[in-house]
Amino acid sequence: MYQFDISAGSKADLYRDLLSALDALTADEPDAIANMANAAALVWEYLPDLNWAGFYRAIDGELVLGPFQGKVACIRIDMGKGVCGTAAETRTTQLVEDVHAFPGHIACDAASRSELVVPIVADGRLIGVLDLDSPEPARFDADDAAGCEALVALLAPRLG
Repeated sequence: MYQFDISAGSKADLYRDLLSALDALTADEPDAIANMANAAALVWEYLPDLNWAGFYRAIDGELVLGPFQGKVACIRIDMGKGVCGTAAETRTTQLVEDVHAFPGHIACDAASRSELVVPIVADGRLIGVLDLDSPEPARFDADDAAGCEALVALLAPRLG
């Protein structure tokens, strides 16, 4: 359905293409789980050097595993715990170059070395987080954070 050549352009171009594809995939779909599932698959397929891409949903004061691509994962994460819980509690993007240096990091997959987590907020309500893991140290940078924040900004109202 979508073809992206990540070697042909800039990271900004890649995220612009991902945003366009995500918009087309989710524009008319009211189901939050379906939208998260397609978003996770899209990111997994087209962002290089990932070993996990997916969502944790905010349910009853904790994060609960949502749609994802990758190895099996932790099912529940307390708010404020690990990278995901910190992103959810502070509602700020967490870009972690070395997860082993992050206080309280939760190692669902020992192969993960870096992580990017973007909180999903719609109408002032925390919906969950987008979580990306990589086996490469310092895999994510400010361009990845900005690109994923744009993806989440588009997706957030389609999950509420």
